[in-house]
Amino acid sequence: MNFSRFLTLLALMLALQAAPLAAQQLVVSEKPENISITIYRAPGRGDRAINANWPQGYALITETRTILLPAGDAMVRFEGVSEGMFPESAIVTGLPAGVREKNRDARLLSPQGLVDAYLKREVSITRTNKATGLSRTQNVFLTAGPDGGVIFESDEGFEALRCTGLPERMTFAKLPADLSAKPTLSILTTSQTAVTATLTLTYLASGFDWQANYVATVKERAPGEESKLDLFAWLTVANGGNQSFENANMMAIAGEPNRERRTDQVRPTGGALRIRCWPMQRTDQVPYNPGYLSANPPPPPPAPMAMRSEAVEEIMVTAQRRNGAMMDMAAPVAAVVAEQEDLGDLKLYRVPERVTVNAKGQKQVAMIVQPKVTYDRIYVANARDYSGASAPISYILRSKNDRKNGLGVPLPSGKVAVFENSAFGPLLAGEGDLPDRAIDDEIEIVVGQSADVRLSVKQVRRSENRQYWRAKLSNARDHPVTAEMEITGELSGRVKGVRKIDGVPTWQVTVPANDEATLDYETKSD
Repeated sequence: MNFSRFLTLLALMLALQAAPLAAQQLVVSEKPENISITIYRAPGRGDRAINANWPQGYALITETRTILLPAGDAMVRFEGVSEGMFPESAIVTGLPAGVREKNRDARLLSPQGLVDAYLKREVSITRTNKATGLSRTQNVFLTAGPDGGVIFESDEGFEALRCTGLPERMTFAKLPADLSAKPTLSILTTSQTAVTATLTLTYLASGFDWQANYVATVKERAPGEESKLDLFAWLTVANGGNQSFENANMMAIAGEPNRERRTDQVRPTGGALRIRCWPMQRTDQVPYNPGYLSANPPPPPPAPMAMRSEAVEEIMVTAQRRNGAMMDMAAPVAAVVAEQEDLGDLKLYRVPERVTVNAKGQKQVAMIVQPKVTYDRIYVANARDYSGASAPISYILRSKNDRKNGLGVPLPSGKVAVFENSAFGPLLAGEGDLPDRAIDDEIEIVVGQSADVRLSVKQVRRSENRQYWRAKLSNARDHPVTAEMEITGELSGRVKGVRKIDGVPTWQVTVPANDEATLDYETKSD
């Protein structure tokens, strides 16, 4: 084979290989027509608050999109997906020939993304002199950034962006080809004919979370009546990403699904530049002084702002004194309440109306409305915490999650704000935690301490194998109180008024108004 024929054959082979690429067409789906989002709580978060910067739960998102698919090979780009998408979980249905390949475009068009894309490359810096109004542009070399500040090298040395005190702006020569304006999932597919296809895209995404926030309003009661409260719960949903989900069907899952641990998800490089300068002058103008920082530490950063959204409901409590009479606080009124359904061993809360879950925001929807719940106020203590002088003891609100007591619904874990009535109107009595409680479980909410009910535990004497104790409960309130004191150590013999609760010896006593009760008991020495 002569050389010219070889070149002709090689050119033909290359042309055949390039033909599919040349024929590949781009189809862009900018946003979904319909979307459903099911949010799962952060595993193992317990009673801690939602992570405001990047919630540690996740969501199952299902989108419906309609596209015009051309004949032949095509790349379909789904724009506006969640930035926390797990690309390996994405499933696309509705394509004539299925999916050949899928990729997530993780680099976002943003100040942070541009700096990241231009690291170790040249950009332009323009500064304006405040006195003269003249601008000066110079080419610089980006050496570090975007996390922790942006450092560049110029003819005048190394400097930090926006730390000169002069107005500055960075100019980039061109837009990097691999930066996307929105988080995007790309797929390759083939169709024999042009067709309008309705596609369903389903995927898991991180950066979401939810929790229940309870409001317990203690009702005023007449002598002889049972103590009752109104229990109201908000379903609080957090979206830590930069994408809003408009007019979505929203659900939340309570429980602990069996989910295997995976490696940490790499978040896209989008976002604003977070630049802090101290002191406010050029870095090359700061003299080196090892003792300066220790003598002049920088001021602490401001406290982070709580995540807010226009969709977050606010409860305003107002009151005025009215002739010394107790004023009842009206329980919140819910126009829309999430509907609870069973999902195997889990519980699903479905919001009956479409809602918008805003980017970097929170959404609250009424979740539980249970008026007139019967409860008991119990004062609780552990003897080991009250050696010596008397001290206030804590009190809890105790009930049972059944219909008899006005409940009988699954209660997801969350914070509980307890309001009580006073002559000045409803006042916040305390905040407690409520763990997950199934139907028929016992419920206990720790509210706070009462200065009117006090306990002291003193060692009266000690022998070789015995310790002798005296516990004294005093009640300065104008009505009887019920108290429980757990006893530390192994009791010696049986003691009247003491029984085991969950395996722990416990003194149960009702102390009359403005009175006291005393218990003498012995424990075995260690």
